[in-house]
Amino acid sequence: MMYSNTAVQSDLCAAQSQTTLLSKLEALQCHFTWALDPSKTDFLRLRDTLVDIGTEEGTRWLGHIYNLRGFIQYKLGLTEDAQSFFNKAAEAFRQMRKADDGPWLAVNYGNLAWLHHHLGDQAESEAYLSKVEALMKKYPSPSQDELHAEIYAEKAWTLMKFSADIELVSDYFQKAIRMQPDMVEWNTSHIMALSGFYEDCDTGMEADILEKMRVAKEQDPENLLLAVYYLERRAKNGERVEDEARELAEKVLRNPVSSYNGMKAMLRVYRNYVSEDEAVDLAEKALEQHPDVRYLKRCAALTLKWKIVHSSRRRKSIDRAISLHEDVISLYPDCSFATKIDLASIYAKSNHTKADQMYQELLKSDLGPADKQQLYNKYAKYLNNKSLKYHMKAAAIPHQSYFRGNSIEVLRKVKNTRWNPMGKEIQEFLENLQEP
Repeated sequence: MMYSNTAVQSDLCAAQSQTTLLSKLEALQCHFTWALDPSKTDFLRLRDTLVDIGTEEGTRWLGHIYNLRGFIQYKLGLTEDAQSFFNKAAEAFRQMRKADDGPWLAVNYGNLAWLHHHLGDQAESEAYLSKVEALMKKYPSPSQDELHAEIYAEKAWTLMKFSADIELVSDYFQKAIRMQPDMVEWNTSHIMALSGFYEDCDTGMEADILEKMRVAKEQDPENLLLAVYYLERRAKNGERVEDEARELAEKVLRNPVSSYNGMKAMLRVYRNYVSEDEAVDLAEKALEQHPDVRYLKRCAALTLKWKIVHSSRRRKSIDRAISLHEDVISLYPDCSFATKIDLASIYAKSNHTKADQMYQELLKSDLGPADKQQLYNKYAKYLNNKSLKYHMKAAAIPHQSYFRGNSIEVLRKVKNTRWNPMGKEIQEFLENLQEP
């Protein structure tokens, strides 16, 4: 078959145009170019996390939440939902910033350019590319080597949700804050990210984080999640916080329900620094006020689990905990692994047959490396004296976590016990262990 020169030239032009479009897309700053590619399970968990934050109009990160939810829906194969969330993000930004356009839309337009490209609508993709270019001309970044503050902030907030390199997240937040120091929520999120990552640190860094949290709390006095984090940090450093915790808990109860309102962190403070009984009462009080909110049901289930695993064997508490956990499993069908592990640990206190059954079902399930590691570690603790095989399985998975560290610590103790016949085998295993 013969092709005319015109046809060949047309094909070449089309190919060159497609290459140019792709290079422009790859140069964008948006979710599609930030190397966000965890497992499907991680995406499902993050989706549930974002749903539990809620969509209150006053949520400062609402535009960012919708942008991320749109990207997650795309990665899960739900392209119509993705476009809907990207459109909601644009509207949320317009309402929050009280303006029809601004640099805060650059990431959103980038996402839409990529989405339409993947859908095969190149004209619409190019239209959004043009919108990004127009925004960047109208609102240029301080220099060619730097992004706009709004992009740094959204990138930092997004990467934080993927447990990214804390130094990179901190660097992006600091750059955004330096350019726009009046954006209080950026500083608050930055400080909470640092606090969450550096839970245990040396005296000098601890004092620095505490001071940064104090200043952030003064700048953002209405943020109860920050207030609870700051209270918890002070309690860890030896302050008596019982009365202040009770007072703050009442404010949290009056706050709109959201995973950002501080309830889960408040329950942790109660459990560790007030009392487990009062933690249970607080969780039940919140659930009584909002009986249909799944996040509060999850908090109540977790609080009861803490009490049962560490102290209580009362039948009434165990039955209530089992009922709550079964509800939570049904309310989070796509990411109920951790709740099933917790339920198995509750059954271990009252019904070993049921606990055995749950663990066996979990062992047969299709899990990612991190979940397998947690399961092996928890199952090893459940087996007690017959546990070494599963501690070795947990340690063998090259994923850095508390569970791996805990299993390695157990194995090291056993290795140094003279009477254990597996001592030599464990020593060789530890010596040849692959590091994450």
